[in-house]
Amino acid sequence: MASDDLIEIEGTIKEVFPGGNFLVQTEAGTDVHAHLAGKLRRYRIRVVLGDRVTVAVSPYDLTKGRIVYRHK
Repeated sequence: MASDDLIEIEGTIKEVFPGGNFLVQTEAGTDVHAHLAGKLRRYRIRVVLGDRVTVAVSPYDLTKGRIVYRHK
């Protein structure tokens, strides 16, 4: 699947799990289990509870995704 096939959804970090995994509550009210994208890990961008983030979700499974951007 190409990277442009992903759906980008905005939400807030609801819960933090060990290993760089997060539970993100989207603006629509659904919960998405997400992990950090490689660029966020590489540049050590901290994501904490309550941050607004953009999550890239596959159209095949809307419950799992990747955090691709942390809003300021």
